[in-house]
Amino acid sequence: MLAMIEEFQAAWEELTAPGAQFATKVIDVRGVPIKVFENSLPTMRTVWELARGYADRDYIVYEDERYTYGEADAIVRALAARLVDEYGVRPGDRVAIAMRNYPEWVLGYWAIVSIGAACVGMNAWWTSEEMEYGLSDSRPKVLIADAERVQRVLPVLDGLRAAAPLHLMTVRYDGELPADADRWDDVIDPESAPAELPTVDIDPDDDACIFYTSGTTGFPKGAQLTHRGSVHNLLNLAFMAAASGLAATKAGTVAAPPTNADGQPRQNVFMAPTPLFHVTANNCLLHPATISGSRIVFTYKWDAGRALELIEREGVTNFSGVPTMSRELLMHPDWERRNTSTLAGMGGGGAPLQPDLVDKIDKSLAGGAPSTGYGLTETHGIVTANSGSLFVAKPSSCGRVVPTLEAKLVDEFDNEVPPGATGELCVRGAIVIKGYLNRTDATADAIRDGWFHTGDVAHIDEDGFVFIVDRIKDMVLRGGENVYCSEVEAAIYELDGVAEVAVFGVPDDRLGEIVGAAVVLAPDATMTEDALRGLLVERLAKFKIPERVWFLNESLPRNANGKFVKRDLKESLLGS
Repeated sequence: MLAMIEEFQAAWEELTAPGAQFATKVIDVRGVPIKVFENSLPTMRTVWELARGYADRDYIVYEDERYTYGEADAIVRALAARLVDEYGVRPGDRVAIAMRNYPEWVLGYWAIVSIGAACVGMNAWWTSEEMEYGLSDSRPKVLIADAERVQRVLPVLDGLRAAAPLHLMTVRYDGELPADADRWDDVIDPESAPAELPTVDIDPDDDACIFYTSGTTGFPKGAQLTHRGSVHNLLNLAFMAAASGLAATKAGTVAAPPTNADGQPRQNVFMAPTPLFHVTANNCLLHPATISGSRIVFTYKWDAGRALELIEREGVTNFSGVPTMSRELLMHPDWERRNTSTLAGMGGGGAPLQPDLVDKIDKSLAGGAPSTGYGLTETHGIVTANSGSLFVAKPSSCGRVVPTLEAKLVDEFDNEVPPGATGELCVRGAIVIKGYLNRTDATADAIRDGWFHTGDVAHIDEDGFVFIVDRIKDMVLRGGENVYCSEVEAAIYELDGVAEVAVFGVPDDRLGEIVGAAVVLAPDATMTEDALRGLLVERLAKFKIPERVWFLNESLPRNANGKFVKRDLKESLLGS
């Protein structure tokens, strides 16, 4: 495997060499020196304009609905014209989208960013009060919302409009509306759409998106994602795939690309099981699927059985969700009877992909391999990526840092730690957000001299591969010893019969905190607390073994992106 790592390094150097496809340079952006690709696209509007060339290909599949690129383009042009001509949206304005993963989310997004406005991706799980906060904070000119979100916003709509104009456009909603609200189907006519998008000027550092971070305390913060950052995340994804492919070619392990019956290359098919109001689905799936002319598959809600049905029906090639989704697919009784042979990549991000799951994916995909990416809303998407044989060789690593980022590890005093030591991961480059909307103090605290402090504890090995140890705030401090929850979770997942696990700190009068674990077993599996601890003795130091264990009969609480919500779990188990 050392040879494969060397081939990967050689491929990296070849692709980023002066004059090469992914050559980089340093420019000044808002007083900060950042690395950018020399051959970068200028804006996300350019991405959509390039995608229009795939007119006859299938683009969006939502359950049993289907749109080609050409059909999508006509709708995008019609909506863009209406936003500009009827609602007065101009570059720098904002338009909010509040809905589940309907096709209209995708179509609305491309229309918004193509006219130079910023798309405010609202969390579809928000209550009326939370929607009121997000809309008050971002002040969009227009809100495009589906039926459930319309019902939630109507009680607070008058109050919002008293402070600033807000036009409402509804999607898939048949209920009563204010007289001045519009229904999508009544006003968006692709047949009469202008031939071209409205002419606008967009700067690479203009906001393309406002995505709200899911903070553990207080109100969420609106991260300002720019066109430059979004484009560079897209190109970073392309680079990491190209480097892995070139390395495999150099090592002689690359397989011939799959073809259709007519011998033509098969269209890649992405499945997006996580919400589009997060960078995971929007920036890391929708963007690369669109620019490559691929198909992207959405479902009404996450259901492993339905996902397997669509993987078989659509010939899905790339599945990327949170790790629990991959685990649920592999454990589902339909996995063995469904045809999943088209899957070339399976994994995702949002949480660590535990080493046992890497191995399970590698052994379960006949013609594919596991993959992962580590990143944050504040980095427009991925900071690192790892896939294929490299991931199998280093299953605890999230991969190397992408080419347009500098990275360093610091201690609690912001001093760089020596090589091989553990510290907080900080990154600087083209994909770091502009800041947090209306939150200058939070921006100054998170981004210092251009360096974004991720809040994640990591170490970097001699090959440049990053190992995320834990969230700083998710670490258990037991009697002065640091216990990293992700390490304990990975060890418990290795035990037979474990379907879900979350590890967290439990207050203790003597030690400050002790380690607690909530475990959900697979159907028909049995285990006791003593048995679990006994099985962990050879895997973990004694102080890391959970002293409090809860076996639960229902799935652990999750947020909209599928991640476990430890705060809610602790409250339900501990009462505080």
